[in-house]
Amino acid sequence: MNRIKTQHDEMIDSTEAYEVSTGRYTPGSTDNCHAFFGPLHYERNYAYPLIVWLHGPGDNENQLKRIMPLVSLRNFTAVAPRGTLAIDLESPDRSGYGWSQDEDHLELAEQRILGAVDDAQEKFNVAPRRIFVGGFRCGGTMAFRMAMNHPDQFAGAISLGGPFPSTGAPLARINESRKVAILLASALDSSLYPPERVASDLRLFYTAGMAVTLRQYPCGDEVTTQMLADINTWVMDRVCNPAASAEAEASEAN
Repeated sequence: MNRIKTQHDEMIDSTEAYEVSTGRYTPGSTDNCHAFFGPLHYERNYAYPLIVWLHGPGDNENQLKRIMPLVSLRNFTAVAPRGTLAIDLESPDRSGYGWSQDEDHLELAEQRILGAVDDAQEKFNVAPRRIFVGGFRCGGTMAFRMAMNHPDQFAGAISLGGPFPSTGAPLARINESRKVAILLASALDSSLYPPERVASDLRLFYTAGMAVTLRQYPCGDEVTTQMLADINTWVMDRVCNPAASAEAEASEAN
């Protein structure tokens, strides 16, 4: 199973917009810590689903460049904000960040993520009820929290190897959060999010009456091309046939 490159594999130096396999990519910069991705043959009169991507630990918003071509070049607009927690990568030419669940970081993370959504809506024609937030590891955990805190803004939450947050009352809006679709991708050989923790999170989701789709992969703590392809399928199922998708997830929960 192919894994995607990390920031350690590939650095991004330009701050100018450029083509990535014919998709339009705009890197983040010192002044603007959001990266954007526009689809192939962007149509201004069509309202696109938006993917809000939260990078994994030690990476930054430019992870979006490696993610979106493997999700889809045609189906989505996307934005990626920079994490709030600086991580020392022991290299002067690399900037690594993460998403902390500490209380002092949560308010800043919320402002940064919602600000990225606002900026994406100014830049692209975005379908307001088709905004999905997702991420890798700590980014997936933050995606869960954002979707639970703002169920009126996010149609779904996607976590690749990120556990459900265990602090700060993430289910405080449980009645509204039940309408948020969840895609949980777990690695069978993960040491950071082992199957036992995945099973515990699933029990929580089912007890809370939430719609969840679980996908498991024969890999370790990494993002694979199949995970990203499955994001495309899962999101487009909800965009094109939301009623059928909700019914299928309800059946899985039972």
